[in-house]
Amino acid sequence: MGSGSGKVLPESSKGFCPLRSVAFFRKDEKFDGFKDKKQTFLWSWRRDQRTSEEVKESVRVEESVKNPNGKFRAKFDPRVTARYDIKALIGRGSFSRVVRVEHRCTRQPFAIKLLEVKGREGHNTCQAELGVLRRVNHANVIHLVEVFETAHRVYLVLELATGGELLERVVARGSFRERDATRALMMVANGLCYLHTLGVIHRDLKPENLLYYHPGQDSRLIITDFGLACWDNQSPAKRSDSSCNETKDWALRTLCGTPEYLAPEMVAGRPYNSAVDLWALGVITYILLSGSLPFDHTSRPRLLRAILRGNYSFHGNPWNSVSTQAKSFIDRLLTFNPEDRMTAEEALRHPWLVSTAACSSNKNLHRSISRNLQQRASRASSRRPGSGSAQSSRLAMRSGTRLGSASRLGLGNKSQCSLKVTT
Repeated sequence: MGSGSGKVLPESSKGFCPLRSVAFFRKDEKFDGFKDKKQTFLWSWRRDQRTSEEVKESVRVEESVKNPNGKFRAKFDPRVTARYDIKALIGRGSFSRVVRVEHRCTRQPFAIKLLEVKGREGHNTCQAELGVLRRVNHANVIHLVEVFETAHRVYLVLELATGGELLERVVARGSFRERDATRALMMVANGLCYLHTLGVIHRDLKPENLLYYHPGQDSRLIITDFGLACWDNQSPAKRSDSSCNETKDWALRTLCGTPEYLAPEMVAGRPYNSAVDLWALGVITYILLSGSLPFDHTSRPRLLRAILRGNYSFHGNPWNSVSTQAKSFIDRLLTFNPEDRMTAEEALRHPWLVSTAACSSNKNLHRSISRNLQQRASRASSRRPGSGSAQSSRLAMRSGTRLGSASRLGLGNKSQCSLKVTT
């Protein structure tokens, strides 16, 4: 997904090289004689005078053409490359790169997330993600295989999910009914219930961070990307040392994540807890059943104001074909007051998830969902000059990027929140 930024010099045509000397001729010397006898020697001499820098550059260009992944391999510690064969770059962020690798002995595929820890922010992001991944062990949460650490980089070897993102699977299906949505949401809720029991808040739950482990219909759905995860102050896992508590208190007042999925308490700058993940689950459920967002504005300030008002509707297609229990599930998650919002455990007990056959509509929602995703993709594409066509599910719900600096967002009130720059 990336390429080198250096220019590739055009290859010199045969028999030609830049002029490095000037030949003078006597009046009686024939020019034809020079071409016949001296030309080959002179050009050969010129080629031999190339500087070592030019030789190195030509070798670099040749290697980059033959091995496009060489640039990424060069960044990896020898301990990593001795055990894993680097295959391809599959993702990138502000502090990280994700590559697909293959174990040299077992030939089993994995993903390696390379985290840069040179700056303070990169170090904090790395330690937060690593701390969470070392604690978790659940079928619906990404599994950490092993870790390699150097002075400036950390390599996280993770299980490789090859089944695609949640919305990609929805679009690829010929049909999509409520019972298909409940199967996916049950797995996400199970993963969240486990994380919240440990005291982990994900803080960036969204469809592209929900991946299927393999392409089969029986694949499990995995929660990934813990770069913004933190520990809940109110959880039993809370530690007793004061320094850790101070760090947690800062983390639970930080505005971070993807704007369309932010809970009202985060936008308002109030202290928050794991309930922010359940709000995001409500947004995901709304998207999964309709192909549209409950809060959707091109202007970020207008988007944040809409979230603070908490107004959304079930108008238009396909909501007239969606069951009352499904809408109730969304309402219980998109509740403005976090104290009244369902927990992950309560979500797992909701009638819509528990009794899908009795409570769910059997109507095919695929056409309406795909149409809404495509329409949003077209609008997003028109706002991005020079962007080409892409899969509707990949583009449609990616208009929001993780939050940057407070000045760029227009949030000047420092008492409200501090923003975290991440992938």
